[in-house]
Amino acid sequence: MPDTPVESPLSSVAAHQAIESARQHLNSAVIGQSHLVERMLMTLLCGGHFLVEGAPGLAKTRAIKALADIVEGDFHRIQFTPDLLPSDVTGTEIYRPEDGSFNFQQGPIFHNLILADEINRAPAKVQSALLEAMAENQVSFGRQTFALPTLFMVMATQNPIEQEGTYALPEAQLDRFLLHVLVDYPDRQAEADILRLVRDENAGTQTTGNKSAPTLMSQAQIHQARQELLALHMADPVERYIVELILATRTPPSELAPLIELGASPRGTIGLDLCARAHAWLAQRDFVTPDDVQAVAGDVLRHRLICSFEADAQGLTSDYLIDQLLQQVPVP
Repeated sequence: MPDTPVESPLSSVAAHQAIESARQHLNSAVIGQSHLVERMLMTLLCGGHFLVEGAPGLAKTRAIKALADIVEGDFHRIQFTPDLLPSDVTGTEIYRPEDGSFNFQQGPIFHNLILADEINRAPAKVQSALLEAMAENQVSFGRQTFALPTLFMVMATQNPIEQEGTYALPEAQLDRFLLHVLVDYPDRQAEADILRLVRDENAGTQTTGNKSAPTLMSQAQIHQARQELLALHMADPVERYIVELILATRTPPSELAPLIELGASPRGTIGLDLCARAHAWLAQRDFVTPDDVQAVAGDVLRHRLICSFEADAQGLTSDYLIDQLLQQVPVP
């Protein structure tokens, strides 16, 4: 296999500057959710998809739309509802009476950035329509297969408290999400800053949306950053640490074994590797440490670790189990 060409230092600096400018812009537009902002950028750099969960009004949709405003590419929002059909997402064939032919009309999934708002409100047949798109960057319709854009990212939201009329996401679909991020209420100072920001926007002194947000990240810069992630140095002990963490979810220590029904898949191993690299790259380091792995482990494994009935009965969450594993797996 030929060696990967080395990019010039200028392109590397430009990519870092673009991502840092994007982070500053997003933190000013979405106050008090710096963790969410970082995880959105991390998912974009890794070429994955992410699921964000939190109570209403915590700026989940606002954050995703703010990201779409500053990334070069098309954005489309799909409001998931119980009456949504798979063809409403992927597209359908249109009959043309003038020549008696059928032509495939692409659906909203054929955009660069997709907001799947309240994804758990759509039935399983609609959620399954996303599986092929998220896993293989393509849509199959009949005997035809249509490629999705090279830059393709699904950003899904769900509400954890209104469960009436919702459909739990199947494990197969959850595993397609690189990260599962939980958002919480902002602190006192952030709450006051949010109040002032919204007041200024309503007064017209500060506008939001596509008209005011600059394009801070080009697709070329994003692809350049992705190449740099893969070029970061990861020592063998750190790589073994990632593998041992994943294996510990499948064959946990004896005291945790009754609490874990299903461990992480190899997709979790790949995700943990990519996200640890992205965490190091965002910190402007050219090597990955065990701290990078630990920093992203919760968001990477949260939706991949299935708690047993015994754990649910004790009120234990996957976050608790991940913390226990991080404490027990030896750090290199």
